[in-house]
Amino acid sequence: MGWILLNPVPKSIIYMPKNDTPENNWKRMSFKGNKVWVATSPDGLLLTNNDKVLIKYNLKQDYEYWIKNEHLEPLDKAVPAGEKKASTCAEKSPGVKDSKTQKDIPPNCIRIYTDGASSGNPGPSGIGVLLLYNEYRKEISQSIGITTNNVAELSAIKIALSHLKRQDLPVRIFSDSSYAIGVLTQNWKPQANKALVSEIKRLMQQFADLKLIKVKGHAGIKENEVADFLATSAIKKGPL
Repeated sequence: MGWILLNPVPKSIIYMPKNDTPENNWKRMSFKGNKVWVATSPDGLLLTNNDKVLIKYNLKQDYEYWIKNEHLEPLDKAVPAGEKKASTCAEKSPGVKDSKTQKDIPPNCIRIYTDGASSGNPGPSGIGVLLLYNEYRKEISQSIGITTNNVAELSAIKIALSHLKRQDLPVRIFSDSSYAIGVLTQNWKPQANKALVSEIKRLMQQFADLKLIKVKGHAGIKENEVADFLATSAIKKGPL
């Protein structure tokens, strides 16, 4: 069974190309407290490129990341994760406090982690989206040209919603942007980006059960870190 909930990814989506070296092996290590796979040669040595190494969070994922070698640690430095509950979204979501918000995460929901990045603000910008449904996942990394960080944060949410085929399933969007959460859910009156905010609100109304949840940025939340990687990598890759 494939990812049946998403519309086809348009050609404008940019993915970091996989390392096509066939002899690559993968070794378990720790990065920012999370377990990752690191590319190695057949003799077990880390493959490096300008003091960077290639990692991925899951061997089945399409996206790979180049990170600084100094940020890697032995596997025993990873923070142990709790037991995973199958086929549910009601397990504890990283970065969400034990509160009414946490209890509001229903079973069988689609979890979406979004992030936007801008180099210069305004400057070259990109968005990152990680979509999760049970054991399925999809990553989106897209350059959106010259704009502001706030536009990038909003655009990530818009693009994520536009890729969902079904509106009947519960959806929870996790963002570390106070601005995006505020203008979309807390009646903040945007001084700029009014058309974009209105467009996203119209998209949100199409879903039977959709909520945005604030998470803390750069706090070691694996899914949020992935969204950040996708957004910043899109800036480095630039437009097609």
